[in-house]
Amino acid sequence: MPDSETTKQAIRQVLAGDRDAFRVLVREYRLMVRSYVGSQLHRSDETEDLSQEVFMNAYRSLDQFDANADFGAWLRGIARNKMLMHFRTTQRRRQRENEFREEVTRLLEHDLEKIFASQSDFAIAALLRCIGKLPDRMRYVVRAGLDGTKAASLAAELSTSLGAIYNLNYRANSMLRQCVEEEIG
Repeated sequence: MPDSETTKQAIRQVLAGDRDAFRVLVREYRLMVRSYVGSQLHRSDETEDLSQEVFMNAYRSLDQFDANADFGAWLRGIARNKMLMHFRTTQRRRQRENEFREEVTRLLEHDLEKIFASQSDFAIAALLRCIGKLPDRMRYVVRAGLDGTKAASLAAELSTSLGAIYNLNYRANSMLRQCVEEEIG
């Protein structure tokens, strides 16, 4: 698609030193860039940040743009490269986080085993008694969670929202914590 005369004029003005003219380009292509980036990223904050980086990169390298080329296609190319770099960085960060978790687990494994081994049957019995004291709906949510039932499945089964399930679970955990502390203490 050929660029509009407004786009061509704004590019010429920016290259001539009028930094404010770049706002015209941002306004004209903002939706296209955000849509392109947002189609690959699912977090709005990442989409916004990456879109801004695309425009900053375009501004810095506008002198390399071929005036006979399609400016929108050029911006999409910048966006594609930014997303690839983002995915690589994100993947490396996740890998480092996983390595850190594994290292912490290795370091704490012995201590955790001792703690679990020292848990008395009394504490487990207290927890079971406290679960039994919960209101029926909360008890059902807690037991379903212990059985590994997904919150979304539980919400559908109880004809309620996912938020309501999380809220019930949170309140049940608070009540259980208080009850167990009272029973053990």
